[in-house]
Amino acid sequence: MHGTFRTDTFCLSLPELDMTALNRCSQVLLVALMVLGAACGGQPPAEPVATVLPGEEFVTLDTTGAVVVTSAPLSSDATCTISEEPTLVIGDNEDDDNQWFSVIRGTGRLSDGSIVVADHSAAEVRIYDRQGRHLRSMGRSGEGPGEFRQPLGVWVTSGDVIWAGDFRPWRYNVFAAEGELVRQVNLNPVYLNSSRGGGVLDNGFTVNARHGWGTKRDFSERMSLLVEVHDPSGNLTDGPLRMLGPREGTIRGGPSTLVTRELFGSRPEIDALGSTIALVHGSKPEVLLLDQKLGVKMIMRYDDPGQYVTDAHVRAWRDNLRERRGDGWDEYDDAAISPDRPVADMFPYISTVKIGRDGRIWVKRYNLPSEERGWLAFGGDGRFVCHLAGMPGYLWEIGADYVLLESEEGTPTVRMHELKLPS
Repeated sequence: MHGTFRTDTFCLSLPELDMTALNRCSQVLLVALMVLGAACGGQPPAEPVATVLPGEEFVTLDTTGAVVVTSAPLSSDATCTISEEPTLVIGDNEDDDNQWFSVIRGTGRLSDGSIVVADHSAAEVRIYDRQGRHLRSMGRSGEGPGEFRQPLGVWVTSGDVIWAGDFRPWRYNVFAAEGELVRQVNLNPVYLNSSRGGGVLDNGFTVNARHGWGTKRDFSERMSLLVEVHDPSGNLTDGPLRMLGPREGTIRGGPSTLVTRELFGSRPEIDALGSTIALVHGSKPEVLLLDQKLGVKMIMRYDDPGQYVTDAHVRAWRDNLRERRGDGWDEYDDAAISPDRPVADMFPYISTVKIGRDGRIWVKRYNLPSEERGWLAFGGDGRFVCHLAGMPGYLWEIGADYVLLESEEGTPTVRMHELKLPS
C-alpha cells in the first residue's frame, strides 16, 4: 500500500496519518490535509509528540559493495498501459453494507484473485472473490487482538498472509486468508502514530518509519524520516536510518498551529514488500535497494536533467490552489501562498516509490504545475522497463498484470484494471 500524493502543510493537532502508502484518506480528508481549511476545525491543537529521542543515535547509509545500474528512460519510448475500463469494481452498492465503504484504508490481492479491503468506519478487513462477491470480514472496533482502532494499510505476504495496520499506537493484526487471526504484532519501542512509510516483508519483518521534527519554526531546520526494521515479534532490530526532508516552519502572521513546509521541497520515501526495500529521496533521480540490515545492495540511477523552479511555476501553483479552494479560502490558504514561505530551487525528481507484487520498482515522477509526469518502471535488476501515464485513481497495489486503484470521485470503490507491458 503506497501513496502518490504530497502534503505541503499540515496541522499539529492532526493525528500523524501516513502520507505515503500507509495513509490513503478519503477524498474529503485528502483535500483537508492539502489546504487545511477543514483540518483543524477550530479546535485548540495538542502539543506535537516528540519523535526523536534525546541522544538517539542514527545509522548511516553504507554503499560499500553496492551494485550501480544506470539507465536512460527519458530516451526510451517503451510504454506500459492500463485498461480504460476496470475489470472489477467493488463498493458501488450502497444497499449492501458489505458492498459499501466509508473510507478505504488499504487493499491487496490474494493468489486466487480474491481482493482484500480495509474499511475505516467498519474497523474491519473484508475479502471479496474474483467477481467482487463478499466472502468474509475480519476484525471489529476495539483494542484487543484482531480489533482495530483505525485500520490503515494492507499487505499480502507469502502464503497469502494478510497484515493489516492499525493505530494509535501503530501495530499489525495478522490474518490467514481464511479469516483466522494469526497474531497481533506490537512494536517495541512503541510508535504512537502510524508508520510514515515502509511495509511488510515476506519473512514477517516490518519496515517502519517515523517523522522527526525540529525545535525551531523559522525554516532553519528540516523534517527528518527515521527508518527502522522490526522482527516478526515487533522488536527493533535495525535503525534508525535518518533521511532529511524539506525545511519547515510557521508563517509570520499566519496560524501559530500551522507548520508549513517549503514549497516544492524534496523528501525521502520508503517502501517494503516481498523481499525488497526501496528508498528514494526526491532530490535525486535514483532508487536505493536496501537489505534487511538497511545496507545498500543496489543503486538504480537514471538520467533526468531536472527542472528549476521559476516564478511562473509558483504563480501557476498559487492560481491552481485559488481555483480549487474557491469560496472555502481561509487563513491556512493565505499561509500556503505567503511570500514568506520558502521555495525550493529545483523541483523534486521523485514524489514516491512503490514496489510491485512481482518485484518491479515503480517510481512516480514529480508533477510540475499543470503537468502530469507519470511513472517509471524498473525491473529488480535495475533495468528500465517502461513509462506509465497517470492513473485514473489512487494507486494502492500493482502486480504483474493488474493495478488496484481507488476511485478519485464519488462513492469510494476499489477498481482493478488490466496492466499491459511493452510487447
